[in-house]
Formats: sequence, structure tokens, C-alpha cells
Amino acid sequence: MGVRNLAPKHVGRKEYLIEMPAILKGESLTRLAQGAAVGAVATMIIGFNWGGWVLGKTAETNTTQRVNAALVQAYGPVCIERFKQQPNVEAKWVELTKIDTWRRESYIKESGFATPPGSTLPNPAVADACADALSKIISMQTTAAK
Repeated sequence: MGVRNLAPKHVGRKEYLIEMPAILKGESLTRLAQGAAVGAVATMIIGFNWGGWVLGKTAETNTTQRVNAALVQAYGPVCIERFKQQPNVEAKWVELTKIDTWRRESYIKESGFATPPGSTLPNPAVADACADALSKIISMQTTAAK
């Protein structure tokens, strides 16, 4: 009885115990790779168009827009009140009415009213909203004066 008789029958065979599926052989393997590639592309198209997927730059842009919208809501009224509470406010109203409407945002930025607490630079979205609100107040005052 030798050692050979103790070994399992499949040891030393040159053939495979399980035959490889036809899908993984020759022409079928090419079709499988093409199908996987088309499936990946379709998944990306569907994901980016309807699935809500975004790239990093788009996510960053969306975040910046949301932060600016929150700052406008929070600091827009503060900007208007800061303008109204400054010393010699009547002269400042006259000065603001003499400035072109398209330059009022720059005026608000330079005056520091659009600079949120804790920041060193004025926020452009807050300055724009503040200038728009102050322009509306000016137009209401001039309409009421007529």
C-alpha cells in the first residue's frame, strides 16, 4: 500500500475539477468587459444627472452660496441698523442718496457696515443686500416726500 494510495484521487491531475463558465472564455469575456464598461458609464450618467451626485468643486460652490445666504439673513439687518445708528446719520443719508445706485455696494463695503463681527473683510453678499435695502428705504423716502 504506499503513500500514493493515501492521497486523494484529484491530487496530481492535470484537468480542472470545475469547468470555467462559457461567459469567461474567449468572445464572451470581451462581451462581459464591454457590458461592465457600459454599465459603469450608465451608472455615472444616471448618478450625476438624476442621482444627486456632484463633484467637489460643485459642492464647494453650493456651500459658499448657502453660507452667503445665511450671512445675508443674519447680518443684512445688522448692516442696516449699523448705518442708521451712526453719528450724523442725516448727513450720511444725503451722502448715500448722491451716490449712484450701482456704487452703493462699494460704499457700504468701504464704510465697514458689511463686515460681520469677527471678520476683517466685508462680505460682498451682505454688502449687496444692505445696499439694496438702503436703496429701497431711500426710494420710499423720496416717494413719501413727493
